[in-house]
Amino acid sequence: MDTLSYVTLDVFTSTRFEGNPLAVISDARGLSDAAMQRIATEFNYSEVTFVLPPEDPENSARVRIFTPTMEIPFAGHPNVGTAYVLGQQAEIFGKPVGEKLRFEEEAGIVEVSLKRSGGKVAATAIRAPQPLAIGDAIAEETIARCIGLEPGAVVKTSHVPVFASVGLNFAIAELSGLEALAAARPNLAGFQAAAGRQTTSGHDFSLFLYVRTPEDPWEVRARMFAPLDNVPEDPATGSASAALGAYLVSLAPDSDMDVRITIEQGVEMGRRSIIALDVAKSGGIVTDVVISGSCVSVMRGEIILQA
Repeated sequence: MDTLSYVTLDVFTSTRFEGNPLAVISDARGLSDAAMQRIATEFNYSEVTFVLPPEDPENSARVRIFTPTMEIPFAGHPNVGTAYVLGQQAEIFGKPVGEKLRFEEEAGIVEVSLKRSGGKVAATAIRAPQPLAIGDAIAEETIARCIGLEPGAVVKTSHVPVFASVGLNFAIAELSGLEALAAARPNLAGFQAAAGRQTTSGHDFSLFLYVRTPEDPWEVRARMFAPLDNVPEDPATGSASAALGAYLVSLAPDSDMDVRITIEQGVEMGRRSIIALDVAKSGGIVTDVVISGSCVSVMRGEIILQA
């Protein structure tokens, strides 16, 4: 294999050059782990996906997700985008493409639904592979140091800053308003210190900040910083959005709920993204989180593996 085909697309948007860029290698057979990591580092997107035949023939594919520095067990926009790419194919490793896909990932099985318009994939929806897990609380001083703000900008009315996950762990914190959110700037030394103090995240200290709309608490504006993973800021983070949405619904007083949450991210970067979440709660426990969004194709090309 001398060359390797790839496609790129923008995820959580229907406008090209907005949303979150993703590169998809739809047939990664024959690539070593090291080669996958080098390719992901070369793209320098927040994630690149590599698609392989499934280990269980009942599933559609095995999907591996790499950031510029490491492989991760789950992420939102890579799954939404990879499903969009594969959903446009007639077959995936010899099996016809249906309206639902199942991806094998380190975090578990990710179930995907394809939403078509005029026979073409218009959007995809994925189900979070793990139940909501809440980790340690984080001091507001730690959050403030990471983003160059005063501790008073961190709001603790609904919850203290905390680790949360539905497949990938994030530090989550609410800020006092859009002005504070816009003023946030990642401070590498703060992130390094925060990562050195925590032992439970299982991932470099990645920080998801948000502000809730006073008129509608289920309309959220967010930003995500992960400078320790060579991602100074991410335009759209489905896995963090899903963790946040599940956590906020878990904190709501109603024991049974079905909530649609809209998270707007990437505005400050000029890459506006819209992430839709459908969160179900029964008997006081969050039972389901579905992440959905649109995609638009951007580039096609070949990676030269050998001269």
